Amino acid sequence: MKRRALLALLVLMIATPASTAAESETKVVIASKKFTESVILGEIARHLVQTSGLEAVHRKELGGTSVLWNALVAGEIDIYPEYTGTIQEELFAERGLGAIAEYGVRMTPPLGFENTYALGMKEDLAKKLDIRTISDLARHPKLRLGFTSEFMNRRDGWPGLKKRYGLSQSNVPGLDHDLAYRGLEKGTIHVTDLYSTDAEIQYYSLRVLEDDRNYFPEYHAVFLYRAKLEKDAPGVVSALYSMAQRINEQDMIAMNVRAKPRNSVDRVSEGQVAADYLERLKKGRSFSVSKVGVIQRIWRHTKEHLLLVSLSLAVATLLSVPLGVVAAKRAWVGQAILGVVGMIQTIPALALLVLLILVLGEIGWLPAIVALILYSLLPIVRNTYTGLVSIPGPLRESGVALGLSASARLWLLELPLASRTILAGIKTSAVINVGFATLGALIGAGGYGQPILTGIRLNDYNLILQGAVPAAILAIAIQGFFELIERALVPKGLRFKPAT
Repeated sequence: MKRRALLALLVLMIATPASTAAESETKVVIASKKFTESVILGEIARHLVQTSGLEAVHRKELGGTSVLWNALVAGEIDIYPEYTGTIQEELFAERGLGAIAEYGVRMTPPLGFENTYALGMKEDLAKKLDIRTISDLARHPKLRLGFTSEFMNRRDGWPGLKKRYGLSQSNVPGLDHDLAYRGLEKGTIHVTDLYSTDAEIQYYSLRVLEDDRNYFPEYHAVFLYRAKLEKDAPGVVSALYSMAQRINEQDMIAMNVRAKPRNSVDRVSEGQVAADYLERLKKGRSFSVSKVGVIQRIWRHTKEHLLLVSLSLAVATLLSVPLGVVAAKRAWVGQAILGVVGMIQTIPALALLVLLILVLGEIGWLPAIVALILYSLLPIVRNTYTGLVSIPGPLRESGVALGLSASARLWLLELPLASRTILAGIKTSAVINVGFATLGALIGAGGYGQPILTGIRLNDYNLILQGAVPAAILAIAIQGFFELIERALVPKGLRFKPAT
C-alpha cells in the first residue's frame, strides 16, 4: 500500500508540470527581463492581449537577452519587450535588424521612447571632480567602476567602451543592476552603467555622463513577437501595433518611478501602473488587475518550490545510490564517477542553467529540475560510496560465511549498514536544493526565488523575506522529515545517539 502511494505521488509530481505546460500552450505567453521597465512593458502587453480576447500569462524577471531571445525562437514565449540597440549589437551585430525575420520573429514599430545605455555617477562627486562626459573619466583612473553583469560582456558594453574612450580602469566587477545603484549610494563604486529612463537617476541624484564619442547606438523600445501570431492571433498583433509612438520618455520615467519609488510604501504594482497608463491612452477604458494576497502568494511559491525540490531529489536519489554502489564495488570506475559528479558541482549555477536552456530548448521548470538533479548527485554518490567502503571487513565476511550471494549481501547487509550515511547524503542534497531552487526564478521556474528577485529589484525587504524566510523554514522542515525517515529505515542499532 505504501509503495502504491509513493508511486502515485511521483506520477502526480511529474504530471503537474506537464499539465501546466500544456495549459500555457493555450495562452499567449509574455516574458520580461529582470528590471522594472521591462516588467511594466510586459504588463502592458499582457493587458493588450487580454483586450484582444485571449488569455495571457506574464513570466516576469527572466534572465538576460540571450535567454529571452532563445525562448522566443524556440516557441517557449510569444512576446517580449526589447530595444533596437540590443537587437543590433547583441543578436545580429553583423547582419542588421532585418535578420530577425529568418528566425520566425517580427518586431513592432518603436513604442515612442528611447532607453539608451549611459554611464552615471553621484552628482556631488561629478561636480567635485568636474566630470561631465565619459571622456572625462580618463583623467581619473582611480575611480572605482562597477557594471551590470550583462554590460560587462556585451558588444556595446564595457570592452568596447573602454577601448573607444581609452579608459585605464581595471578590476571592474560585475554587479546586479539594482545592487549597482546601491553601490553608488554607499560609495563602494563611483561609476556604473544605467538606463536613461531609470527611476533611480532621479532619487539617487545621479549625473548622466555625456556619450561625447557616440559609442552607444539607439535603443528604441519595441515588442518582439513570434510571426506565428500574425496568423493565429491577428488581434494580438494589432493591439501591439496600436502602441507605436504612444509612450514618450517622460511617460516611461513616470511609470518607472510609480513602480519603483524611493519609499516602498508608495509602490504601485507594475500591473496597475500599466493598466492606469492604458486607461489614459484608451480614454477611460477599464483594464482589470487581479490582486493576490501575501498568504496566497507564499502558498503558490511554496507549491512551486516543493515541486522543484521533491521531484529533483527523488530522481537524483534513484540515480545516485546505484552510482555510489558501482563506485564502491568497481574501484577502477569509482574514482571516475566521483570525479565527474564532483566536476558538475563546480559549474557555476547560472552557467549551468543557461547551458541547459540551450540543450533542452526551453525555459521554466524542466531545466531548473535537471540542474537540481545534477547538483544533487555529489553528496548522495559520495555518501553511498563512503558508507559501503567503510563497512568493517568482519561484517562483510559474515555475509560470505552465511552463503549469501553478492546481491543478497548488498540488499540484506551492506545497504542497511550504510543506510545512515546514505540518508545523510540525501539530506544534504535536499537542503542544498532548497537554496539552489531559488535561482530557478531567473528562468521562469517560480518558487521562493521569485519574491527574492522582485524584492532585490524593488529594494523591498518585505518581499525578500517572503522568499527567504519560507525557504529557511522549508529547510528546517526537511531536516525534521529526514529524522523521521531515519527512524523508519535505519536499523535501530545504527541510529545516531547524542551524548548524554
